[in-house]
Amino acid sequence: MLILAAIVFALIGLALGGGGAKLLMLGGSPYYLIAGIGFLLTAILLFMRKAAAIWLYTLVILGSLTWAVWEVGFDWWQLGPRGGIIVLLGLWLMLPAVRRPLGFESPTGERYAASAWPLALAVLVSIGIAGYSMTQDPHDIRGDLPSDVVAANPPLGGNVPSGEWHQYGRTPFGQRYAPLDQITPENVANLKVAWQYQTGDIKRPEDVGETTYQVTPIKVKDTLFACTPHNWAIALDAATGEEKWKYDSNSGMNPDRQHQTCRGVTYWADPAATAGSVCAERVYLPTSDARLIALDAATGAVCTGFADNGVLHLEKGMKYNPAGYYYSTSPPVAVAGKLIIGGAVNDNYSTQEQSGVIRAFDINTGALIWNWDSGNPDVATPLAEGQTYSTNSPNSWSVFSYDEGLGLVYIPMGNQVPDQLGMGRSEHVEKYSSSIVALDINSGAVRWVQQTVHHDLWDMDVPAQPALLDVTKEDGTVVPALVGPTKQGDIYVLDRRSGEPIIPIAEVAAPKGAIPEDFTAPTQPVSGLTFMPAPLQERNMWGVTMFDQLACRISFRSLKYEGRYTPPSLEGTLVYPGNFGTFNWGSVAVDPERQVMFGMPTYLAFTSRLVPRDQIPPKGQDEKGSEQGLNRNDGAPYGVFMGPFLGPLKIPCQAPPWGYVAGADLRTGKIAYKHKNGTVEDMTPLPLPFKVGVPGIGGPMITKGGVAFLGAAVDDYLRAYDVTTGEQLWEARLPAGGQSTPMSYTVGDKQYVVIVAGGHGSVGTKPGDYVIAYTLP
Repeated sequence: MLILAAIVFALIGLALGGGGAKLLMLGGSPYYLIAGIGFLLTAILLFMRKAAAIWLYTLVILGSLTWAVWEVGFDWWQLGPRGGIIVLLGLWLMLPAVRRPLGFESPTGERYAASAWPLALAVLVSIGIAGYSMTQDPHDIRGDLPSDVVAANPPLGGNVPSGEWHQYGRTPFGQRYAPLDQITPENVANLKVAWQYQTGDIKRPEDVGETTYQVTPIKVKDTLFACTPHNWAIALDAATGEEKWKYDSNSGMNPDRQHQTCRGVTYWADPAATAGSVCAERVYLPTSDARLIALDAATGAVCTGFADNGVLHLEKGMKYNPAGYYYSTSPPVAVAGKLIIGGAVNDNYSTQEQSGVIRAFDINTGALIWNWDSGNPDVATPLAEGQTYSTNSPNSWSVFSYDEGLGLVYIPMGNQVPDQLGMGRSEHVEKYSSSIVALDINSGAVRWVQQTVHHDLWDMDVPAQPALLDVTKEDGTVVPALVGPTKQGDIYVLDRRSGEPIIPIAEVAAPKGAIPEDFTAPTQPVSGLTFMPAPLQERNMWGVTMFDQLACRISFRSLKYEGRYTPPSLEGTLVYPGNFGTFNWGSVAVDPERQVMFGMPTYLAFTSRLVPRDQIPPKGQDEKGSEQGLNRNDGAPYGVFMGPFLGPLKIPCQAPPWGYVAGADLRTGKIAYKHKNGTVEDMTPLPLPFKVGVPGIGGPMITKGGVAFLGAAVDDYLRAYDVTTGEQLWEARLPAGGQSTPMSYTVGDKQYVVIVAGGHGSVGTKPGDYVIAYTLP
C-alpha cells in the first residue's frame, strides 16, 4: 500500500509540476508548480519510509486550501475541483496500512503507525470550509422587482383577445406577455399535463447538426398553429391537442443548410373576404428551401392565388444562389396588407452568398412592394427585372416587431459574412451591421438606426425580437419604448419613435490588435442596463479535477484575450461573451403594466482562430460554417476555427454558473435579481440534479398573474418562476429538450401553458417531437 501511494504521489507530482512549469512560463499562477514539487517530495519521503511525509503533505493540504480560498473565496463549485483529490489523498495517507511502515518499532518489537493527527486536522479544516462554502452563493443577486402597476391597461400591440396568442411574441409588440391571471405564484405548483401531441417530425440520420425545434405555437380562436424543423405546418385543437390538419412543404434535405428549423408561422385574416370562404384566413409557412407558402387556416390547403400557385420564392433577385445557403427560419410579420420578411444567410460559408435584403410583399398576391438592402439602403423601390441585391449584405434572421400606429417595423440586424473579417466592408455595411433598424412600413425607408457593435468581428449580430412597451419616466412622461437584448449582454432601451436612448448608452475604449489587413473600432457602445459579464481571469478557469483545471488555465494563458471585443487572431482568441450570446433569439419578456423585464442571461466563452487560406484543408463533410468547427469562408483570405471554450473532458473551461434567470426594472435600468438556473442532470453521464446554473437557448414568457415560464436550459425541464423575486416555483420534466419559448392562452375558463419539446442540435439536448399543454386541475 505504501509503495502504491508513493507511485501515485510521484505521478501526480510530475503531472502538476510539468503543467505548472508551462503555466508559469505563460505568466500564470505558480501554485501548480509548487504543489507538484510538494507531491514529488512527499513521494520521495514515502519511498524512504519517513514519517515526515505526513507532515509535508499536511502542509500541501493547508497551503492548497489557503491558496484556493484566496483565489475564489467560499465558492463550492470552484473550491471542489481545487481540493477534492488533495483531500481524498490525505484520507488515503491516514489509513493504518500506509502509516504503519512510516512509524517506529518499540523496544519490545511492537510496530506503531506514524501519527495521523496533522493530516486529520488539515482534512477536518478542509471539510469544514467545504461545508460552509456549500451554504454560500457568491454569484447570487437577491432583490425584488417593483410589484406596483405603473400603467393600468397599457397598449399590448394589435387587437389580440386576452386569451389568444396571434404572433411569435403574442402581439406585434413582441412582449411575450399573456394578460392572464388564473395561474399565480400561489397555485402554479398544481399545474398538470392537460394534453400531449407528437408531430411525427423527428430528427433524421441525414439531418444537419443544427436540427432544432424552436417553434412557439400561435393560438387563434380555438386553434393552435405550429411548424416543425422540416417545415410541416400543423393545426391543433387548443383544448384537446387533437390534430385538425397537417401540411408537409416537402422542403427536402440539403447538407449545406446551416440550420434546419422553424420558429413559427404567421396568421392573417383577410378583412375583405367573406367569412368562411376559402383562404379568408391564412397561415404563412417559411421553409428551409427559401419559400414562403400560403395555407388556408381552416384546412391546410395551399392558397393558390398567392404568388406562384401559393408559393413565394425568396431566392429571386440574388446575384449568387447556392442551394442551402439562404432561407427564412422566422415567421414574417403581416401588417398593412404586407408580409415583411428577412432571411438567414449561412455564416462564414462563402463571400458569394445571397443578400440580407428585407422585403415587403403584397399579402394577397405576393407582389414585391419594397425592398430594403443594407448594402444599398437609400433605394427601397422594388428591384427591377434583371437587377440583383447586394451580395452578402447584413441580414436579419430573427423576428421583427412593429408599431402600426407609428408606421414602423423594427429589424434586428446581423453582420456581413465572413463575421470575423472586417476588411473591405462598405460604409453602408459598417453603419447597419449588428444594429436595430426602424423601417417605414409603407415605403421601406430607414427612420433610425442604433448600432450595438461597431465593426463587428465577433458574430455579435442582434439576435432577438425587440420588445415594445410604453415606459413611464420618473417625471411622469410616458415614452413609447423598445427593449433590444443583445448577444454581448447589453439591453438597449430606446425611444421607438426616434431611436434615442431612454437608458443612457456610453462609448468605452475597446481592445486593439487586429490582423494587419483589418482594424478594430476604437470604442464600443455599452448600455446603462447590461448583463455583460466581468472579464475572465485565470482564477475563473475550471474543471472537474485540478488536472483539467490546470489544462484550462494553460489554454487561457495561451489565447489572446483583453476582455470583451478582443479581435480575432492567428494564435487564437477568447471570445466572451461567446457566439451563443448572453441573449439569443429567445429574447426577453416584459410586463407592460409593471414595466419590468425577465430574461435568461447565459455565459459561455468561445474561441476563434483565423486560418490562412493556404493552410485550410480540403473541404470535408463537417467543415462548414457553424458555431463549431472550421468555417471555410470560401473566397476570403482566412477561414476560422470556432467553438465553445472547453476543457479536456469537454466541459466548459470557465467556472459555473453558466446560466441565470434575471429581472430588471425598465424604468430605472437596475437589475433586481439574478439567480442560477438549471442543473447538470442532462449534461453528465450520471443524472445528478446539481443546481449549477447551466447554459440555455430559448426564451421566457410572463403572465399578468406574476409567473414567468421558461424551458431553454440544457436540462430537460419547463420551469415557473415568481416574476417579482425570480424564485423557482415549479418544474415539469420534459421528454426532450425544451429549447423553444412557451406561450399561454385560455379556452373557456381554463388557462393553458404550452411548450414544444424537441431538442436543439447545437447544445445537444434530447431530440423529440412533443407539443405539451399544462393547466390547473
